[in-house]
Amino acid sequence: MINITLPDGSVREVEQGTTAMQVAQSISEGLARKVLAAEVNGEVYDLTRPINDNATLKLLTWDDDGAKSTLWHSSAHLMAEALEEFYPGVKFWVGPPVENGFYYDVDFGEETFSEHDFQKVEKKMLELASQKNEYVRKEISKDEAIAYYKEKGDDYKLDLLEGLEDGSITFYTQGNFTDLCRGPHIPNTGHIKAVKLMNVAGAYFKGDEKNKQLTRIYGVAFPKQKMLNEHLTLLEEAKKRDHRKLGKELDLFHFSENVGQGLPLWLPKGAELRARLENFLKEAQRKAGYEPVITPHIASKDLYVTSGHFAKYGEDSFQPIETPAEGEVYLLKPMNCPHHCEIYKSRPRSYRDLPIRYAEFGTVYRYEQSGELHGLTRVRGFTQDDAHIFCTQDQVKEEIGKVIDLVLYIFRVLDFKDYVAQVSLRDPQTPEKYIGSTDNWEQAEKAIQEVADEKGLKTVVEYGEAAFYGPKLDFMVRDAIGRKWQLGTVQLDYNLPERFELEYTGSDNAPHRPVMIHRAPFGSMERFVAILIEHCAGKFPIWLTPEQVRILPISDRFMDYAQELSKVLENYDIRALIDERGEKVGKKIRDAELDRIPYMLIIGESEVEERKVSVRKQGEGDVGSMSPEEFAEVINGEIATLLELN
Repeated sequence: MINITLPDGSVREVEQGTTAMQVAQSISEGLARKVLAAEVNGEVYDLTRPINDNATLKLLTWDDDGAKSTLWHSSAHLMAEALEEFYPGVKFWVGPPVENGFYYDVDFGEETFSEHDFQKVEKKMLELASQKNEYVRKEISKDEAIAYYKEKGDDYKLDLLEGLEDGSITFYTQGNFTDLCRGPHIPNTGHIKAVKLMNVAGAYFKGDEKNKQLTRIYGVAFPKQKMLNEHLTLLEEAKKRDHRKLGKELDLFHFSENVGQGLPLWLPKGAELRARLENFLKEAQRKAGYEPVITPHIASKDLYVTSGHFAKYGEDSFQPIETPAEGEVYLLKPMNCPHHCEIYKSRPRSYRDLPIRYAEFGTVYRYEQSGELHGLTRVRGFTQDDAHIFCTQDQVKEEIGKVIDLVLYIFRVLDFKDYVAQVSLRDPQTPEKYIGSTDNWEQAEKAIQEVADEKGLKTVVEYGEAAFYGPKLDFMVRDAIGRKWQLGTVQLDYNLPERFELEYTGSDNAPHRPVMIHRAPFGSMERFVAILIEHCAGKFPIWLTPEQVRILPISDRFMDYAQELSKVLENYDIRALIDERGEKVGKKIRDAELDRIPYMLIIGESEVEERKVSVRKQGEGDVGSMSPEEFAEVINGEIATLLELN
């Protein structure tokens, strides 16, 4: 007998070899019909896989990310089975689940595949799904697997097998399709009720452009047709909110081929927006005890060799810069943290100096592949709202707690209400990916988890998502239309202080090693602005928007009063522009609405006579007449409320 511990803490004693499905059935037949996969000791399992030792068990339904990815993985196999029906001899590379669906990389040989083929494949997938074929897992020896794929002449799977150890190899079969796969999968194809192929693209085998180009087919699937319909509606809304589209419409940023790929140019309105974001965080940081620093855009290659970044990210960096001096090599800065370590080392430190908090809006450069660039979310030059805290071991939890408070304040002000804190830990199966001692890692992981619990954060634990130098607390935020983004990170690091030999003199008059905390609430300014544009659909909070008010004189006769009004608002630190065009006021209003201007002030005969303004609010229409001073108080009161300064 073994003990199965459920999420509510209850323990069930069951026979060794019991499956998660059997546990679900013992709880409720209704539950058993809804579960798609199981989490056993933190690992996602097939529902039909035997559990042979004491374990924690969480039954996963569609509401769980693990269940979604399992159904999408199974859908990729279902698509492969459908493709084999139409294209005998087709070969497959990899077919994983992704954030919103799945893809499969396919070699069609002499055949071609395009969007015109989507409908027939979708129809065949649903036909196969209705057969409710089970996904059957089979453990197989490496020799058997090699023999199987040699007989099929499948070099793609043989290449995969080279990296697998004997005893860890599994095949999955559903219907007439068998694939080398570690799983997990849903119980049977009957759970897949709605499918949609989304896109087709080229993808080089193993991501190497020297290799053959395969056909990558993207798709998505759901357990109900209604869910697919909602998903497609969401995608249409996402298109409307695309930051590349809105950024162009609102004159925020621009990309120029003459400047270079992935290097954004901030236009005046975008620069104003970005500056206000920076000033907002700078003020919050000042109150929290951070000191501003500035570091150069390049540094000696040796700096990044010492930090470990060159070994880890050298291939993703721009080419080294060799100076005329022999052996002198520089790199465009890929990270700010090594520079901050050198600032810390600039003079002796005492325990009385700690914690030290350095903050910098530092621009860094990464050579992203051209195919991976995407608007502001994936660029080659970006500015991080970086800060690094140097503290004693006793101060670690308090400092992490203060960082969490800062991140949550930012979320409140910018109306990000739906978020989860992801505790990103090492992958225990691949310790070679990480630097530093086991003791330091254990201390760091324990500290982050404890503070998250004490702050009452809703958390999920993800193994293998830690940075190479330490564990992280990553804030996963859902935007206004439900998409998930990683925003805000706190990283605990015992390793860079070791590499840079950072020290402080303790109360015992002996040298000690500080602990380093990396922190970036926005992440990068470019990516954060992109997410904010899409979250707000371009309708920014009034304190942030570059143009808060547009003054609309009905005719040129009222231009003097409009100019006077502009100066009054300027005295209240309100950004207002006058629409001086000779257009009718109706068109001016429509254009201001399209430009997402929060407030419009209509100026006509009565407004001039009464020394008032007629106020119109974005999306709401007329809100009344008032004096310019009263209107300014309304605006500043709204801003103070949003920033929680009143």
